Amino acid sequence: MKNKLTLDALKAEARDFAKLESAHYEPTLFGVTDGKAVGTYFEHKFREHLAARFEFQQGSSAKGIDFPDLDVDMKVTSVKQPQSSCPYKSARQKIFGLGYSVLIFVYDKTDDPASSTGHLDVQHVIFVEKERTADFQTTTGICKILDNQGNKDDLLAFMEERMIIMDEIEAGNIADELLRTRPEIGYLTISNALQWRLQYRRVIDEAGTVPGVIRLN
Repeated sequence: MKNKLTLDALKAEARDFAKLESAHYEPTLFGVTDGKAVGTYFEHKFREHLAARFEFQQGSSAKGIDFPDLDVDMKVTSVKQPQSSCPYKSARQKIFGLGYSVLIFVYDKTDDPASSTGHLDVQHVIFVEKERTADFQTTTGICKILDNQGNKDDLLAFMEERMIIMDEIEAGNIADELLRTRPEIGYLTISNALQWRLQYRRVIDEAGTVPGVIRLN
């Protein structure tokens, strides 16, 4: 019987897998420049690595994340432009977080013409706890308003300036909620789009020095 995958085991295996993959040279990646193709290769291989050792729930389209029983999504991105997309659920995510944690692998890809292989040097493995997955500028801006005795009108004006798109009733409800409960500072940069665009430079820079952003390697 395989053990059930836990959050601690996922983090430990992510660290170990990054070392293994960084030492591997892969023929099917030679000449590949499409970041999505590289990410798909890496994600599938990591899931196979885990499946050989643990029982876990595979990602579901309903919840839209890779490890739904652990509330964790996996992202694989190039160090040259560390970003990815994720499903848009509501504007609240920018203020209160995505609703799940994010495991981020950041690689630098090179090709070796002599062996006709591609190489992924996994430079960063970072775990962002779900409480820290909101947008940095939005959450720090809201906290500054609250620290400066801001009221509901100040919060509504700020959300409008930040182009956080929602109807007036929802905006009012969120402003009331913020006056009752101060938001956690998030460390992602979340850009508005049909899908959220998540950018990771800040978590790479801050990992291991701020709460909830954990450097695994």
